[in-house]
Amino acid sequence: MSADRALAGKVALVTGGSRNIGRSVAIELARQGADVAIVARADGESMQSTMAAIEAAGQQALGVVADVANPGSIRAAVAQLDHRFGRLDCLVCCAAVRPHKPLERITPQDWREVMGVNLDGAFYTVHAALSLLGESREASIITFGGLSAHVGAAERANVIASKMGVVGLTRALAVELAGRGITANCVVPGQIETQRAAGSPPPHLQGASVSAARLGRPDEVASTVGFLAGPQARYITGQTFHLNGGRYFG
Repeated sequence: MSADRALAGKVALVTGGSRNIGRSVAIELARQGADVAIVARADGESMQSTMAAIEAAGQQALGVVADVANPGSIRAAVAQLDHRFGRLDCLVCCAAVRPHKPLERITPQDWREVMGVNLDGAFYTVHAALSLLGESREASIITFGGLSAHVGAAERANVIASKMGVVGLTRALAVELAGRGITANCVVPGQIETQRAAGSPPPHLQGASVSAARLGRPDEVASTVGFLAGPQARYITGQTFHLNGGRYFG
């Protein structure tokens, strides 16, 4: 099998898969031969564009509208994937929210909304997909952490707590699911050039990198996810991969 088609015959699910890093991950997995389902909160232009890119890579695409913070919603999304493809080999939990707000202004609702998507959403998605992943016997779970959880940042208390929780969840999954042939690893991007939500400050280069004086690209993150999903990474599990151009040495 060509290294470029290492995922031929496989099926992947990418939450937050319609935009930014999630979009690049979905396209990379398709380029490697996987059929890909993407989950997003809305069926808009970005979802349709990503599905078209997956199909342009020669693979089947499925777009599902779901809220990862709602366990019933994500269970329904996985059921749609099962009905369409009948299997699941790679789960990428990329859906996240990253609001900025000073600590004293973070309300209990703000806290729960961030935890609901970033941490609870990862758990709910894994829980919903577990039986399908277990049938693969060569399945991979790839979660997404955050650089700020390792270096600290102002106005990000809820985001940082949720993302560090994802690291812990991933390690727990690696230990508990190893006997089922499922690996679990966490990817932690640094400052990546992406489209940001209204009100979010733009990324900046100051202190962003020691070895690369630029922002990272979504496709650079996607290539690592593609490797972790592939056959050459079957002995890698429970690890946290920092992709930040030298901003943090973990």
